[in-house]
Amino acid sequence: MQLSTKVRYAARAMVELASSYSSEPIQLNDIACKQDISVKYLEQIMAPLRARGFVRTQKGSRGGYHLAVKPDEVTLYDILESIEGSIAPVACVDNDDSCERANKCVTRSVWMRLKEAMKKELQNQTLADLARDQKNLNLEN
Repeated sequence: MQLSTKVRYAARAMVELASSYSSEPIQLNDIACKQDISVKYLEQIMAPLRARGFVRTQKGSRGGYHLAVKPDEVTLYDILESIEGSIAPVACVDNDDSCERANKCVTRSVWMRLKEAMKKELQNQTLADLARDQKNLNLEN
């Protein structure tokens, strides 16, 4: 299982916003340049994050994007769920009506544990953590 490019780019863009949380808004073009993402694609990625209330825009000459919540209140799970929806590896994990064998399938419990393990790990990684790690990584290089 691989995460989509949209999720990976959304995470990078959100870390960029978290890194400058207390400063001026960041132009989408600046995020795109720093993260090597097309502006048009980044616009599509930011829309669901804005709809969920994680980012807001400010218009005007000094406008751009801001995090709408504190970096320690947003997790990688929040970002992934905003972009992709459920992280369930198979449909029956979220909806046992999707499979007639859901209640007698031995592998369903494995898929449920996998979803929970992934969710737990992703919920343990906040934007504040990632911004700090990014800063440390930049200092090393």
